[in-house]
Formats: sequence, C-alpha cells, structure tokens
Amino acid sequence: MEERATIFAPATAPGRAGVAVLRLSGPQAFAALAALCGRAAFPPRAMVSVRFSDPETGEAIDRGLAVCFPGPASFTGEDVAELHVHGSAAVLERLAGVLAGRPGVRWAEPGEFTRRAFEAGKMDLTETEALADLLAAETEAQRRQAVRQMDGALSRRFEDLRNRAVEVRAFIEAVIDFPEDELPAGTRDRGLTMIAGLKADLAELVDSARIGCRVRQGVTVAVLGAPNVGKSSLVNRLAGWDVAIVSATAGTTRDRVSVDLALEGLPVTVTDTAGLRAAAEEIEAEGIRRAERAVADADLRLAVFSAETWPAPEDPTWRWVDSGALVVVNKADLGGVAGGPPMKPPPIAVSALTGAGFDALADALRARVRALAGRQAGEAPPITRERHRALAAAALVALERAQAQTQQELQAEDVRLAIRELGRITGRIDVEDVLDRIFGEFCIGK
Repeated sequence: MEERATIFAPATAPGRAGVAVLRLSGPQAFAALAALCGRAAFPPRAMVSVRFSDPETGEAIDRGLAVCFPGPASFTGEDVAELHVHGSAAVLERLAGVLAGRPGVRWAEPGEFTRRAFEAGKMDLTETEALADLLAAETEAQRRQAVRQMDGALSRRFEDLRNRAVEVRAFIEAVIDFPEDELPAGTRDRGLTMIAGLKADLAELVDSARIGCRVRQGVTVAVLGAPNVGKSSLVNRLAGWDVAIVSATAGTTRDRVSVDLALEGLPVTVTDTAGLRAAAEEIEAEGIRRAERAVADADLRLAVFSAETWPAPEDPTWRWVDSGALVVVNKADLGGVAGGPPMKPPPIAVSALTGAGFDALADALRARVRALAGRQAGEAPPITRERHRALAAAALVALERAQAQTQQELQAEDVRLAIRELGRITGRIDVEDVLDRIFGEFCIGK
C-alpha cells in the first residue's frame, strides 16, 4: 500500500517578520527535518536550536528552532515537525524548495492539516468550523463564540440531542416488538412525550441560529430617510471619518455606502442609503430601489428625520418605522422634536454638525446590538452556520412527522431520519459532500 504523502506549508502569514513557522505532517516529517538539520533524533515536544542547511550542497539556509510532535499526540494525529526560522521570504522559499524536492513530500492544500486532524478523530466538523471562525475573528464576541465552539460546547449539544433521539428510536422499536396486550397502559403516550420533549429542545436550537449567525457574520444597520435629512453626515459622525459624500443637493447618495464598526464586541455594518422620495430620473430610482432592499434586509433601521420638518407625517420613511427601528431627528441645532406620534423608545435628537446627542444615539445602538446578538454567559451555545441550521431544521421536520404518525414503524423511520441529520452536523455520517467546501475555507498551512 502506498505511503501517505507528507505535507508542508508555512503556518504563519507571508511577509517580513521576526519569526516564521514551517509545518510538516506525515510519515516523512521527521526524516525531512533530520535531512535539513543533519541530526537524527529530537526529543518530543521540545524546542531545539539547529542550523538548517541544504542536504545536497551543505549550504547554510538559516539558524532557528525545531520541534517534533510524534503522532498520535499531535494536531493531525500524524508525526508533525515545525521549523521556526527568521521571517524572511527568501528563507521560506529556499526551505520549501528543499522540502518539495524530497520523495513523498509535497505542498499542503488549503485546510489539509485540519482535514487530517478531522480524519484522525481529533475534532468533529463543528469544531473544525469553529477553528476557521477563530482564524477569521475580528471582534471579541466572535472570538468568544469560536473558542467556545472549538471546546466542543456546540458539538456536545448536538450529540446530546442525537443520543436522545437514539433512545427514542430504541423505545419505539422495543414497543413494536411486543404485542399491545403485553405493554403497560400509556406506553405509546410515553413515546410521544419523549418525541415532544426532543422536538422542543431542537426547535430552540434551530431558533438560536439568528443569534449565532449575527455574532459570526455581524449586525447590519440601514440608515434611511428622505433626501437632505443628514443621513450621510450622521454616518460620517458614527464612523469618525468621511465615508459618504455630504452635499446640500438632494439625491447626492445614489447607491449604498457602507462602513464597518465594532459595537459591544460585535461587527456592525452601517449602510447609508439613497433618500426616499419619488425619483426624478432613472439612476436615482434605481438607488431608491436598492435602498429599500437594504432597509428590508437590515437587522436594525435608523429612520432619520430633520428637525426642520419634524414630524413630517407625509415622509415615506414612516412606513419603515416599527419595533425594529430607532427614530433619529437630526439637525437638532435648527429645531426641536416636539410633537410627533407617541413611540417607545422616544425619538433621539442629534446634530451631526455639532455632535450633540450622539452619545445617546451610540448608547441606543449598543443596546439594540446587545439585544440582537445577546446571549448571556452560561447559556447554551447557539448554532453558528447555515449548514448547522439547515440540517437541524431537517431533523426537526422529521420529528414533527414522527409525532403525527399513527403507525409506529413509520414513526421509528422518521426518528431514524432525524438521527441521521443530527449525525451529519458533527460529521458522524454522510459528510463527504461537504468536506471539500468546509476545509477549503482555511488558509494554506492550517
């Protein structure tokens, strides 16, 4: 049987740095390291100072540190070697050239180290996805969620549901094997109660995707209003720099302009949209159509009015004002916010020109962001990806069918289908079709 290839790749980002790490994994990892260092043995998991040289010419390449992780006690479950060298592109290129010339050694594909860890049983699919999320994390909330999922919190929740589903199926099939007259009264009702409890917990988990995905992907905020109410000035003030063009000419903003912020440790995308009004020409009309799509898709809406015309009952912005909106009255330096319909919370008066009221607006934004993505510490971990949600929802549909079945054989089959969908989430079964897509998200070297 042909020996599995040994793979290598830099594990640190390209560019000049003090230190770079080159990682190898596979049966030839230690032999390749020995050839580079002229040293046959290395103590496990201990840094050793070495001189890296070209084994063909003896020419020195660099001085650095080497460490060996014998399998299966390694990240991939295989023999793993790491070369810690100076962060020079020339050093890495020369070392990579030497390694690529060795028999049985090749460059790693994106995510191949992590895929080998998955195949070795070092982590399940939810944990590998969490590792990808951690590598991409830009905010504190994203980091916390990814670390928690990497520690197996979400995996344990799915496995608990799957184990309960297995128990339900075993109970139903045991009932099938016995004539009804040999069973205690209420046995069938007990099975239905088990299904109902499992379904309720799974439904709660599916619903958690709204929160988990917002932490992972961010919260979207659309700033909407009529022309010249100061939407662009408000966005610029929130961003702290001139993101959008500000002009007294109505209809200046024709397309969406977005800026990324971080609030409450979460990524927030604030989008300035075209002014809502009856468009005078085709380009502005298209900008308004795009604005309305952005408003409809946003997690939160900032409905902006001008103090000069407040409460502007004919303003088309009002049709977007509901419990998912914050009403902002801009240009408070030119007028007040008296009158208007009663609403909770009340309108927030600000001046994008002077900055007045922006502390109150920022506090209100933070409160809404907390509410949109606000799971408290200690709560069960949420679903974080659409793949999880779709499979969990399919399992939920199967349980709903099982609950409605009058024939226990069909009920058992629906429970079996729920078990299968839950198993696909963690990678227990039937996952070949998603592996390439999942591991393709990783950078080379991880």
